[in-house]
Amino acid sequence: MIVLGIETSCDETSAAVVDGGRKVLSNVVASQDDVHAPYGGVVPELASRRHLEVLVPVVRRALDTAGVGLGDVDGFAVTYGPGLVGSLLIGCSAAKAMAYARRRPLVGVNHLEGHIYASFLEGEPPTYPFLALVVSGGLPVLSSTTVSTARSVSRTSALRISTPSSAPRPVATITAVGVASPSAHGQAMTSTPTALVSA
Repeated sequence: MIVLGIETSCDETSAAVVDGGRKVLSNVVASQDDVHAPYGGVVPELASRRHLEVLVPVVRRALDTAGVGLGDVDGFAVTYGPGLVGSLLIGCSAAKAMAYARRRPLVGVNHLEGHIYASFLEGEPPTYPFLALVVSGGLPVLSSTTVSTARSVSRTSALRISTPSSAPRPVATITAVGVASPSAHGQAMTSTPTALVSA
């Protein structure tokens, strides 16, 4: 199954093509650093406008890099939140339009859970149950994830960590995802950092 995923939750426009749920055929990201740098942070309206300008070229490049056409896509995924409302609207609208036009399924993805489940795309995936910490901008989450083998449905319970509004705004946003899962013998916990990005 080939899935085209779109991410526009903040100030980067991204599209990826994934085959079989784990094989990344392409991953294209258009940064907006140059747009927001003069303001010292992300300006939501400017972010939305930039998504409008670059989303179609980013999707085309992701499809071209993957060596597939829109007709080869079996389903679509899109970030539905949390994030900047205007930015999310651009990505969701585009994904809904493509899914509708191609008569293919569309799945909404929680931005924070997407960070956690990205650890399944490379190397050995974590084993259930596992504990994940996502530190992404102003939206840190500590998540305990279990799976119901009877129904093969994963559940994530998240503890949202809030920052006081008086806290200083960070100059850079760091996204780090760590996944801890039991060892093969179920005794020691192992911690695997799965992503580290600074913007």
